[in-house]
This record gives sequence, structure tokens and C-alpha cells, in this order.
Amino acid sequence: MIKKTGLIFFPAFDWAISATHPEREERLLYTRDQMFEEGILDLPEIVEYSPRLASEQDIARVHFCVPGVADQVVEAHRIAAGATLNLGDRIMAGEIHNGFALVRPPGHHAMRVVHGNRGFCNINNEAILIEYLRRAHGVKKIAIVDTDVHHGDGTQDIFYHDPDVLFISFHQDGRTLYPGTGFTYELGGPGAYARTINIPLPPGATDASLHYVVDNLILPILKEWQPDFIVNSAGQDNHFTDPLGNMRITAHGYARLTEKLKPNLAVLEGGYAIETALPYVNLAILLALAGRDYSYVIEPEYALTNFRESPSVTSTVRRVVEELQEVWATRHSKDKFELAGGAKFYQRNKPIYYDTQFIEEKQIEKVKVCTDCPGYITIDSQAYHPNGRRYHIYAVTIPIQACKACQEEGWQAYEQAKGDYRYNYVYLQDKSIDTFMTHQREEEREIRSDG
Repeated sequence: MIKKTGLIFFPAFDWAISATHPEREERLLYTRDQMFEEGILDLPEIVEYSPRLASEQDIARVHFCVPGVADQVVEAHRIAAGATLNLGDRIMAGEIHNGFALVRPPGHHAMRVVHGNRGFCNINNEAILIEYLRRAHGVKKIAIVDTDVHHGDGTQDIFYHDPDVLFISFHQDGRTLYPGTGFTYELGGPGAYARTINIPLPPGATDASLHYVVDNLILPILKEWQPDFIVNSAGQDNHFTDPLGNMRITAHGYARLTEKLKPNLAVLEGGYAIETALPYVNLAILLALAGRDYSYVIEPEYALTNFRESPSVTSTVRRVVEELQEVWATRHSKDKFELAGGAKFYQRNKPIYYDTQFIEEKQIEKVKVCTDCPGYITIDSQAYHPNGRRYHIYAVTIPIQACKACQEEGWQAYEQAKGDYRYNYVYLQDKSIDTFMTHQREEEREIRSDG
């Protein structure tokens, strides 16, 4: 029997940050033309599907949208996220072997709290998929491998304290590129230590260093951790022609990565070389997923490019890999209570900047250090908009693995915050029962949503 690869294509004709913005519909239209020219959709291994809408419940399972989901999310966002859910359902049902969601808008910079668009992202498509797979299909262990040139700071933020989600990201060094994060010391919270693995690569890294990282770090970690489902956040702006990055990866490099990684689902993220990279990289990835030959997929500028890697880049990559190999090998020696400094709550103070809408956010995140579960999370967030508008919100997340004590304490924290006049909005996610609450102080209204 032929193993099928599912494909959903959604260019979001009616959504753009601006007509000339790098993240626009042409990113996918050239790819579509390339696939038609090559007759890819006629291959027996590839099945094309239509997307569906992600529900507000699907989005609220991941995000605290301020003031509400409808204020931050338009139909295009719901379709892009819904495409991943449709393919996820078909993979879990055995209808297809794997899938590729060629969709926009992208999502990996969208964090748990959403005050606006940052890094071209409003909601996190992969995170919505992961929480849906857990709720709808009971998937336990999930790995995300983010291959975008920009660090997937939103995905990291959402799963930083989750021991059942392994987040691995290789990206251009944050000292040289937005969002300025993704360093090797960002390893997850006390209860999820080494479930976040960041691999910052120096500008100029080529296919050779990429596959050194894959062969010597990423694949061994995945082999040992044994995830039930692998998601590839398939950013393509590591390509040698991308205008926003400084890396030297080719379409063949991406295809071989896909071949080795064997993701259940790839989801398009970045990639802004509309004519010189995206049609070739997307095509090569799709062929690799389908088990077809991709050797003939060669970019027009490939032969004219020098792919020799400097010795300093090569040595830096090897040092990073050695450091993270040691982190992974010794992870079980770390005690979460010691990592939290003996405190009952582990706290992070996070300044967050929304580069697209010029919003400044100050966030205080606290996680209960619990012996029986990952612990509930509270977030105090203040956002300052350029028009002078200010939101101050409080949010509580109760994880899907929550113990009874943490569930009760999380609800108590929500009820207590409702009486605090400082907060415009108070939110609760109880993922253990799929219930979500919003208290609107100024409107004197409370909204409950149950799955």
C-alpha cells in the first residue's frame, strides 16, 4: 500500500500586514505555480485537502487573547490553524502517513498571552495543533523541531514548563537576528528541564553544519526521548537567498533534514525569498515527505554560490553541539526544587516587544513547583500600546496533567484576581477539563467556554 502525504495549501489572499510586507500571499503563490508545473499534485502519494476553521475553543486552549479571541484573530488565522488540525486528525486516523500544511499567516512567535501581532504572528498554529492532539486524541509525548532562521520564542514560551513537550530549535544566533533569544542556557522551567533545546548557529552556516547538528544532536535526542508525534515548524528563511537571514542552507539541505527527521506534520513558518527559494524548498520538502526523489530540485542561483564554510563557523557549531550533548546527558541529575532555588513558585520577569504593532509588554510569570504535576502558571501582564491604550491582565493556566491540588489552587487564584481592581481582564485555562474563563471587569461580565 502506498503511504500517503496530505497537503493543505492556504495563501490567505485576504490577509496581509501591508501590500509590500515580506509576509504576503506571494510567498505561497510561486510555490503553487511550481507544483503545478512539476505535476506534483498528480503523484499517487500526495493527497490535497481543504482546510477547516479552528474554533475559538481551540485557540483559547493555548492563548489568552486580549481582550478576546475575536479581537486578535481573523478568519485567515483560524483557517491556517485549522489546516493543521485537519491534517492532524487524518494522520491520527491512519488516512495519511504524514502531512504538510503550506499555510499562512505563520505563528511561532505568538506567545501564550497575545496583545497583538509580533514577528508576523498572532496565534501559534503548532501549539494549537499540539493541545488539540492531546485533547482530541490523547497523544502524550510530542516533539517540535523548529527549523526557522528566527528563534521560535512563542512556541518556547508556551511549552517552557511542560515536561511532555520537547521543543528543539536551531536558528541563527539571537545576537545577530530577531527576536534576540534562543540561547543554549534557555532549557525549560524547573519541572521541564532540558525539554527546551536551543541550538544557535552562527551566520554563514551551511548544509554541512546543519546536518552535523541533526546527526549528532537532534536525532539522538529524539531517538532517546521517543515522541509519539513530531511537528516540524518548517521555516525556510535559513536559505542562502533569504533577505531576512544570513545562513547558507539549500533546498537539498532542507529535504535531507526532512528525510532524516521524518516529521508527522510539517507546518510552514518563515521564508521570504519568494522566487529564489520558497518554490524549490517547499517542493523538495514535500517530495521528501512523500518518499520521492528530490535530486532534480535545484535553485537557479545554486551553481553561482560559494558554499564553503569558514573554519570559525564550523568550530562554533561543534562547540554548541558538545555543550548541549552534555546538558542532555546529565539532565536527570537536576532536581526541580533545586532549580527553583527552593522556592514554592519559580518566577520569570519578561519584557516582550511586539515589533509589528510597537506594543511593549511587561510580564511576571510564576509556576507552582509541585511534586505531583508540572504546576499551575499565573501571569501578570501589562501592555502599553502606541495609541496610549493600556491593558493590565491576570491569567491562570492549569496544565492538562494537573494534580487535584494544583487545579484547586489555580481556580482559587482566578477567583481572587477577579476582585482585584487593577486588572481589566482575568483569564483561566483549565486544560485538565477543557474549560476556559474570562472575567471582564469594566463590562461586569464573565464568560465560560467548555470543550
